Amino acid sequence: MPGAKKKTLRPGIARTLKISTLYIDRQVSDSPLVKSIRSRIKAPAVVVEDSSRVYDILSRSDDPVQKGKEILFLTRNKGAFIKDCPGTSYYTCCGYKILHIGTFCIMDCSYCVLQSYFHPPLLQFFVNHDELLASLDSLFKENGINRIGTGEFTDSLIWELCTDLSSILVPKFAGQSSSILELKTKTTVINNLKKLKHNRKTIISWSLNTERIIHTEERKTASLSARLSAATQCESWGYPLSFHFDPVILYEGCEKEYKNVLQKLFAAVSAENIVWISLGTFRFMPNLKAITAQRFRNSKIVYGEFIPGLDGKMRYFKPLRLEFYKKMVSWIKELGPDVLVYFCMEDDDVWEKAIGFLPSERGGLSRMLDESAVCHCGLNNFVP
Repeated sequence: MPGAKKKTLRPGIARTLKISTLYIDRQVSDSPLVKSIRSRIKAPAVVVEDSSRVYDILSRSDDPVQKGKEILFLTRNKGAFIKDCPGTSYYTCCGYKILHIGTFCIMDCSYCVLQSYFHPPLLQFFVNHDELLASLDSLFKENGINRIGTGEFTDSLIWELCTDLSSILVPKFAGQSSSILELKTKTTVINNLKKLKHNRKTIISWSLNTERIIHTEERKTASLSARLSAATQCESWGYPLSFHFDPVILYEGCEKEYKNVLQKLFAAVSAENIVWISLGTFRFMPNLKAITAQRFRNSKIVYGEFIPGLDGKMRYFKPLRLEFYKKMVSWIKELGPDVLVYFCMEDDDVWEKAIGFLPSERGGLSRMLDESAVCHCGLNNFVP
């Protein structure tokens, strides 16, 4: 894999979303939030009747994925703001909920599922925050614990470049004690988080990978050292942290490099402040292969030893996954014995052989994660 260096996204350098055209749904054109975003983005603004014109522009592009990163559509979320994570019955799901704030991303990772998930992919932000907050109010009234994240269909912190979204969400979660918000990112856009009252109800989370993968497969993302420095800073502001090694990419020499990432991680932050670490090897729907091959000519990641999984996704041959997981878990336990480690979308066989127990033996994966959130974030309303 070539190791060409590239610019990283760091606070103080990127001060706004760099887009070519801002499209605005006429239904929200008079919104104060839309006016605020327009003032922060130095790009021509076009008011449209609906999304059809924007999608037409994307469909005529030679690279609709790249084009979708260069334009921004401001509109309403006409569906649900809170959704269950799209898991599958074949693999153990964590019971996560998605706060649907917008779609797509300005960064460009070769393995990103969003390249094929949306048709066509479009950078859009939902501005009807009154309905978003009403949805959260309803959720907070329910019994039980909720783990909610904004990083499923977009990066959680890119929107800090043109909005004050964290200034709305973080205090909102700070005022209750049954739910936690996880903000997952590959950026270092954290300055807005410093001044917020969070009451440890917001977890700041980073997706991590080896420096080789970051340089070759994660265009326009922050470097590993920048991400870890940002994590150190957020910990100093009192935020709990989490980390996701997903996707793990298997290549010659990867074990030594992933172990090195773990060593740097535990040198940067306190193990006691890590709510959880997730592990998941690279998996993809078959239609992503052609997109990645076309857009990332030097990438080899889709040509590994893959077989179809029960969910239709291509996965590394199970013995390869197991061998890597065993080593990764052992390294984490050496560095942070009490840190909760879990697998993203793996079956019971992998859990038993790689970590030594089944989630069902401990009340299920959802319960394990809930208990860690209670311990680190001070949640209550937990029924033993």
